[in-house]
Amino acid sequence: MVTLLEGGAYLVNGTEIVPDTAEAQAAIKSKTGKEITKAEAAKETIAYGILEKHNTSGNMEKLKIKFDKLTSHDITFVGIIQTARASGLTKFPIPYVLTNCHNSLCAVGGTINEDDHMFGLTCAKRYGGVYVPPHQAVIHQYAREMLAGGGRMILGSDSHTRYGALGTMAMGEGGPELVKQLLSQTYDINMPGVVGVYLTGEPVKGVGPQDVALAIIGAVFANGYVKNKVMEFVGPGVSSLSADFRIGIDVMTTETTCLSSIWRTDDKIKEFYEIHGRKEEYAELNPGEVAYYDGMITVDLSKVRPMIAMPFHPSNTYTIEELNANLMDILAETEKRAAVSLDGAVDYTLKNKVRNGKLYVDQGIIAGCAGGGFENICEAVEILKGSYIGSDGFTLSVYPASMPIYMELIKNGCAAAILETGAVMKTAFCGPCFGAGDTPANNAFSIRHSTRNFPNREGSKLQSGQISSVALMDARSIAATAANQGILTPATEFAGEIRKYPYHFDANIYANRVFDSKGVADESVEIQFGPNIKDWPAMCELPQNLVLRVVSEIHDPVTTTDELIPSGETSSYRSNPLGLAEFTLSRKDPNYVGLAKEMRAVQESVMSDTCPIEANPNLDLTHVYEVIRTRYPEMSRKNTGFGSTIFAVKPGDGSAREQAASCQKVLGGWANIANEYATKRYRSNLINWGMLPFLIQEGELPFHNLDFISCRISVRQ
Repeated sequence: MVTLLEGGAYLVNGTEIVPDTAEAQAAIKSKTGKEITKAEAAKETIAYGILEKHNTSGNMEKLKIKFDKLTSHDITFVGIIQTARASGLTKFPIPYVLTNCHNSLCAVGGTINEDDHMFGLTCAKRYGGVYVPPHQAVIHQYAREMLAGGGRMILGSDSHTRYGALGTMAMGEGGPELVKQLLSQTYDINMPGVVGVYLTGEPVKGVGPQDVALAIIGAVFANGYVKNKVMEFVGPGVSSLSADFRIGIDVMTTETTCLSSIWRTDDKIKEFYEIHGRKEEYAELNPGEVAYYDGMITVDLSKVRPMIAMPFHPSNTYTIEELNANLMDILAETEKRAAVSLDGAVDYTLKNKVRNGKLYVDQGIIAGCAGGGFENICEAVEILKGSYIGSDGFTLSVYPASMPIYMELIKNGCAAAILETGAVMKTAFCGPCFGAGDTPANNAFSIRHSTRNFPNREGSKLQSGQISSVALMDARSIAATAANQGILTPATEFAGEIRKYPYHFDANIYANRVFDSKGVADESVEIQFGPNIKDWPAMCELPQNLVLRVVSEIHDPVTTTDELIPSGETSSYRSNPLGLAEFTLSRKDPNYVGLAKEMRAVQESVMSDTCPIEANPNLDLTHVYEVIRTRYPEMSRKNTGFGSTIFAVKPGDGSAREQAASCQKVLGGWANIANEYATKRYRSNLINWGMLPFLIQEGELPFHNLDFISCRISVRQ
């Protein structure tokens, strides 16, 4: 199904893989009649060509990228614009789209949500941007329909910013990277490795894009095969996939921890742009005659079967057939993993979901940038037609990814067919993906065609003794399970026909509702604020010396951004740095906030030129000062900062939300200490917020929680 090549490989004429061995050059010459060096062949990837076009440094080893467009949603754009305004923003220098698909319920925190939306609308007018109102489209579907272009680059503040299937290299990063672009600065990275994903065959009936994506994630996540690299999809199997199918795989590449993705394009992608009235944006993209890749993943699409990612990670993958055949063994393994993820805080089991040898689920969700596509929903309807989800506990909710998709489902009868089954159809909203909608009952088990299934991401509160869990599946198998009234069922067991529906994009829906400044700024527009929209608190630059107190020690194999700063209910406070910071590590370490604040008070005394020892008498800073004066006489109040740090084995898996770092900074954090950082974007967020991403070798720690650590900062030019 999925195989990984050890070492690099050449791709010849887009169809033949030549492993990078001593015989490679001779094999290439026999096939092409040419000699080509590895360095020359590395320039023949699609990714290299796009990066070269957007690099401003003149050095392809040290890239300084300027993007074509930017996009954010409503739990990130307020902080981004506020930061840029404080740095002198007068106009958006490139197209910047503000979508409203995360903080859209307007149900938590009073006026907070709608205040954020009005802030976004007035900023789009004042600075020359685009504003997409709530329930019109999820961020990534709007970008696919209206922003993507062949050979272009888009930077977004959501981690699933992936439009590679449409020929657009897109990256999801924390807000500070977007601020830099708004201030006409660059995205600075070393030239990333490029890994080929060579597709052959075509999917069997009942297999969807989430199945292919989960198969790939399961093969590459744990071993870091594509970490911080670009995944480039090539091979004859690409042409067997529709545009929607490719998009569904592409959006999930984020869960591999890759940097970005790009696909070769063809007439099906050309047709996608034509359908959306933007045929001029299409560009045919293919690797050169001989292209070198730093790794090669081969996927036989015909061998992929319906997949399920069990709690609590997208890489915990099995085929549904394998799960059903080994049910109690796999559930026991899942419980072992859960004990680590949940720190044993609650009793967790799925074995009570087994009835008469079958696994029953409580809820199905088809939603968001991964599941809410037109083709996914239509094929789910074909499987559901004539069936009913029943009147017991099982529920099914369907969220089309945009209003144009919703409209087409109404016109072609699919919406009515969904409702007739007893399922519920809702508007474009990302809530189920991060715990702001359709939170299951306590101890319930949900299957979802969405992006992530981290602990508590579905909305339950571990700190309150609540637990429910999510498994990721494709819309087709979710529909087959719903048709079976909650018995876990792979869609390959569906015997009927799954017919295809044509898609017609209605551009008037956006034309009549979306505000588009066409890049024209109007400085006469007054920005509309609200009581929860706050400026960043005063912070000082990184001092020459630091005294850090370890205020949290986390030994989980991986710590997600959702554990660093919870998603869901906290979304209403994303525009209030101090208010949001109160939730930091609340699901993982409830003592963190109070301990971090103690050190923040010490730093505030330094900034106000008062005695730091007196800032908190409960801290034994007198002893700390005595040690400093004895061992490090060059350290003084004038050149030393005080703050907190945390240790985590591998922090930062998951979202691009910079709040995972900025909330620590707001509370006085100066650093993280880790054995490894799960993603480049989390490490970048730390750096962009003036926090040091220290690394320490795996093994017994030389410090423990509540210890003080001193360090001297040296700057290398």
